[in-house]
Amino acid sequence: MAEEDRERWNRKHGAAGPGFGRVSAALTELSQWLPTVGAALDVAGGAGASAVWLAQRGLSVTMVDVSDVGLARATEHARHRGVVLQVEPRDLECEPLPPGPWDLVLCSFYLQRALVPCMAATLAPGGRLVWIHPTTTNLERHASPSARFLLDPGEARVLVEAAGLEVRWYEEAWVGEGDAARHLARVVAQAAMG
Repeated sequence: MAEEDRERWNRKHGAAGPGFGRVSAALTELSQWLPTVGAALDVAGGAGASAVWLAQRGLSVTMVDVSDVGLARATEHARHRGVVLQVEPRDLECEPLPPGPWDLVLCSFYLQRALVPCMAATLAPGGRLVWIHPTTTNLERHASPSARFLLDPGEARVLVEAAGLEVRWYEEAWVGEGDAARHLARVVAQAAMG
């Protein structure tokens, strides 16, 4: 399965064409909750738009993803923007996260419920987890992703609190305009200060 995932994402990133993707408004709208110094981990960061944006804000960013092509695109995007990223190929279904400690862990549009306690465990004291993912309400307007790749209403909060983090901000809402709008759970949670 891991190799199939790698090949599928490599094809997707390879077909993206020239240029670099833009960071999601679902993330940039949370900028007031994000640190601008320290170390950040972007989990399943794809082609690196979010990781590059975080680096431009002053963070030292490590990005992990299963796709070699995505990681190469992220590295090129960072170079183009004049920032540095550390990139690591990881199959998060069978390989652990880099150990940290991280002042920020970002996980956007990637669902692996068992990873939530692992992300929490890698946070520095007072570090923040930002998790952005579509909920099943998204199916009211979009046929994909299917329900097995979506969070149930309220589930993100439950998973984050069960991992021992304090929820600082939480929202489930339609984010974006028109056909591009997605129903997202967005959570900002914080580790204990120590």
